[in-house]
Order: sequence, then C-alpha cells, then structure tokens
Amino acid sequence: MENLERENLEKKGYDDSQIQVLEGLEAVRKRPGMYIGTTSVKGLHHLVYEIVDNSIDEALAGECESINITIWEDNSVSVEDNGRGIPSGMNEKLGLPTLEVVYTVLHAGGKFGGDGYKIAGGLHGVGASVVNALSEWVEVANHRDGKKYTERFERGMVRRPFRCEGDCGDKHGLYVRFKPDPTIFEETVFDYETILTRMREQSFLNAGVKIILTDKREGQEREEVLHYEGGIVSFVEFLNSQKRGTPIHKNVIYMKGEKGNSIAEVAMQYNDSYNETIVSFANNMSTIEGGTHETGFKTALTRAFNNYARRTGILKGDDTLSGEDVREGLVAIISVKLTDAQFESQTKAKLGNSEIRTLVDSIVTTKLEEYLEENPQEAKLIIEKALEANRAREAARKARALARRKNVLDGISTLPGKLADCNEKEARLTEVYLVEGDSAGGSAKDGRDSRYQAILPLRGKVLNVEKARLDKVYANTSLIPIIQALGCGIGEDFDITKLRYGKIIIMADADVDGSHIRILLLTFFFRHMRPLIENGHVYLAQPPLYKVHKGKQLRYAFSDAERDKYIEELGGHGVEAERYKGLGEMDPEQLWETTMDPETRTLLKVSINDAIACDETFSVLMGDMVEPRREFISQNAKFVENLDI
Repeated sequence: MENLERENLEKKGYDDSQIQVLEGLEAVRKRPGMYIGTTSVKGLHHLVYEIVDNSIDEALAGECESINITIWEDNSVSVEDNGRGIPSGMNEKLGLPTLEVVYTVLHAGGKFGGDGYKIAGGLHGVGASVVNALSEWVEVANHRDGKKYTERFERGMVRRPFRCEGDCGDKHGLYVRFKPDPTIFEETVFDYETILTRMREQSFLNAGVKIILTDKREGQEREEVLHYEGGIVSFVEFLNSQKRGTPIHKNVIYMKGEKGNSIAEVAMQYNDSYNETIVSFANNMSTIEGGTHETGFKTALTRAFNNYARRTGILKGDDTLSGEDVREGLVAIISVKLTDAQFESQTKAKLGNSEIRTLVDSIVTTKLEEYLEENPQEAKLIIEKALEANRAREAARKARALARRKNVLDGISTLPGKLADCNEKEARLTEVYLVEGDSAGGSAKDGRDSRYQAILPLRGKVLNVEKARLDKVYANTSLIPIIQALGCGIGEDFDITKLRYGKIIIMADADVDGSHIRILLLTFFFRHMRPLIENGHVYLAQPPLYKVHKGKQLRYAFSDAERDKYIEELGGHGVEAERYKGLGEMDPEQLWETTMDPETRTLLKVSINDAIACDETFSVLMGDMVEPRREFISQNAKFVENLDI
C-alpha cells in the first residue's frame, strides 16, 4: 500500500524536488496572512502597529517618553521614539550587525529572555522583520551611545549596508520609515482615523507617554497630540464622553493590583444606557476575543454586587443578580501586563494565562466591595440599575416564552407570511433580500431568481434597538418577521448554525429614508445578532441613483460622477438623466439588472474592523445624546458623497 501511494505521488510530479525550503523572509512574502492575518486594509495598518509596538515596549521598560508617527506624501509611514535604540554591535552567533538581525531574521529580538524587556507586547519577535519583508523599502536610523547608525532594505533584502554616520550628540532612539509593497497589499493608502484610534488607545494604556500623529499628505494635513496622565481612568471618561450615555455616578472606579511580575488595572463607570462596553488589553494588545482577564473580571463583578446587595438587605432570600444585570450600562477597561503572556495566535486576540484570571478576580472582588462600602450612595444607584435590568430581563424572558409558544422565534416551522422563499435549501447557496416597501418588494419578487433568492418586504417602522431593551425587541412587529425568516434566534437564543440564508442583503432606497432604514437594521444586527456581521453574512445592496439614456442606449449611474461620464459618452445633446426616487420606480427587469443579478450588481459586505469604533458609532447615531451626534455629523459631513435633501 505504501509503495502504491509513493508511485501515485511520483506520477503526479511529487518527488524530492517538490519540497521547497523558504529562506530568510521568503516565507513572509509567500504567506503574509500567516503573519499579519490579511493583506487587506486591516493588514496594511497592522504594519504600523508592529513598529509602534516596539516603541511602546520601550515605554513599558521605562525608557521612552514620546513617539512620533508621520504619514508622508508618498504614503510611507515613519515612527520615531526617544528610547534606547537597538544595540549597535555585531551579533556573535550570526556574524551580522544586531540591527540587521532584527530586521531580517524572524523570531529575533530582545523579548525572549534576559533583562532587556520584563514586559512586552511584541513577544513573537517577528514585528520588525515582517514589516521589512512586506515593504517596498525600509529606512532605519538608530541613535545609540552618541552615534547614528543607518541601513536600508528593499523587499526584505539589504540595499544599503549597515554603517555609522557619525556622532549624534545626546540624541537616542530609533527612527523607522517604510513604504508598503503594492505587490503584496490590496490597498496601500493609510487611513488617518484608523491609526488615530489605535494610537489613542496606546496613549491611554501608557499614562504619561506622548504620541504625536501627523498626516503630511496634500489636502489631508493634520496633527493630533495624545497625552493622558490619567491612564485608563481617562480612557473610561473618554468613552463615556463620546457617546455611551450619561454617567449615573460621578467617579470612575479604579482598581490595581500586582502579583509577582504581573500587574492588573481595571477602571469602570456606569451610564444610563442599556449596553455594556468591556474593552480588554494584555501588554497593550487589544484582546478583542477576551480571555482569562475578562473572565476573572466578570466573575468578580457579579460576586461583589451580589455580596454587597445581600449584606445590605437589598436582595433577599434566593434573589440574585445575573452577570448581564450588573453589566448593563457598564463601561470598563481591563489592562494587564505580564512577563509571559500566552496568546492564542500571532494577532493576540485572546489571552490564555490562568494566573491572570485569579489576579483580576481577587483585585475586583476585594477592591470593588471596599468601594461599595465606602460609597453607599453610588452603590445604591448602580444596584438599582441592575435590579431594573433584572426586571427587564424577566420581562424579556416572558416575552421570549410567549413568542416561542406562538412560534415567532422558530423561523423553520413558521415563516412570515410576506416572505417569498427560495427553492434551494442549502443555506450557503442562498440569499434573502430585506426590501424597503411593498412596491419594491413586489418588483423584487418578480425580478429575482427564485432558485436561490428570497424576498422579505419590510413592514412598519423598524425599531431603534439602541433605545430599547430586549423585551421590546421580542414584541416589535417590524423585527419579528426578520427573526422568523433568518431562523437563528437572537440574544442568548442565537445559534448561527440555524441560519437559513448565506447572504442577508439590505436593499433600501438611495436616499435619506433608505439610509435610516439601513442603519436601524445594522444596529439591530450589531446589538442582537453580531455573529452575522462577524462571519460576513450581512450585505448592503447598491441600487443606482440615475438612469441615463438616449434613444435605445441605456446606462445606470451609481454616483454623480458616473452620471456625468455616461452623459458625455452618449454625446451630451439629447441625453436624459433621471434620478430614481426609490426602488419602487424600477420594473422587475431593471431591478434585477442593476441590483440583484450577481453578474452585474454591486454588494457591500458589512464588516467589523474595530469593535470599539463600531460600538461608538452606533451609540452616537442611534442613542439619546444629541451633542455627540451633532459633532459626528459636523466632523464627517465633508466625506459625504451623496446627500439627499
């Protein structure tokens, strides 16, 4: 059998010569996704974070006070710090300058042992070398021991050898400038706001460190100085000031503790909203999937409030507050720093150290109970909110039970009456259009391919779930048909394996009302069915804005610029450009050709690149606070391409 398998492989051309050995940084260029997750815009920005992380590690070591990040006219980025710089001698083992080793050898760095770094975020030692491998060029200027040393790399290879440029006086630190390789990345234009959000986090997490972000690109010149002495307390205040609601108690609750070389900090404050915001970090890395530090925090939070409420007689008998109850309206930052951080992947999304759970649990249990005892008025306000959440949760449970008895939540056995389902039963091959209005719904039903396309016309006003608890969602007549059609439940009942369609496509008019419906539905999915977005199931249809025609020649334009281009192409004179007032104006054939035919349509996939930013945006746009919404509109109005007044 073994000989037969070998013969079959050899027939297919698989022999010793097929085994490839990738040397140096070839492996990174061959499989960049293994090192930065993706070559999309997200991966592009990851390059900046990798270099900045090295400067932040200098700050953690107490050796760096300021970091300057600049986006240059050619869309290269430089990062300069005033840390210690890289050791300027030769690496005895490899016989190369240490700086060259750091930038050309994977898993080479000062974070695997020794006394260089007690705590570091970049623990894998691949940051600088990966950035080098994936850049068109990298320039490094290293200031150390009164000398300036430089080297230039191109696509991971040494282009200008390591050399000493002479004295640099008292200057110390590292300057790195790189330009991403366009043959690797899908997009090479950096987004200022994306970098700003990440750098603001880093500034909050490292109290006292000054980060200056500058954009020098023509027409985009701007600069932001980030410097927060209050650390994560300032972070919580910032998040609440941005949008999450009005704080119900004055002071941010701050807790800190240490054990061995591990440090844990927690800052928290409650507001009058219904949503929880818990953001965690390990060695300054955002752990978006949580981990042991979040588990320890949540467990201790629930225990501390129940203990206090029982001790003061607020809770009696078997009454208890659940974790959901005590986290409603909570904004919390958890930051831990440890010498041997264990992450589940190179992207450091989830922390796995068990001893950190014990440390965070101990700190929060002890210090939160002390705080509640010393601040009875604030404790009362928080527990009253938790009790109100408890009552609402019980109402939601009853509403859910009633809905279940009526088969409202069982999308398989009871489908909504207005749903025009498709014939295909395998979910990954199907798509459902959530269509604004009966008129457009009728055209969509007539124009669709019924083999795999389902149509659900929306009825009534879609509930703004940002201002409603779960019991209101279960009773809302505009959302129930959507829940039924998708079949996967919501909230704690959500089960993505029961999803009936591979694509959920929101199709609304290209006007203000249509935009409002889109944001209402996206808010619903984000708050109550977030895995649909995280797993790439939600899309926005892009109907055309104009029909441009002359005689029998017809074009569909999706922007003013495209309309003008088609008018010119058709000769200008005698060309008519009609603005669509709504989807209902299109006949079935037009709707199919422009918005539903996979061969010609344009779909936008909804994704979450930054959970904190998404959470903030939904709260700003859909919450009760007017001033943050006014500021958001004022700041972003210049980026609007299509405004329907």
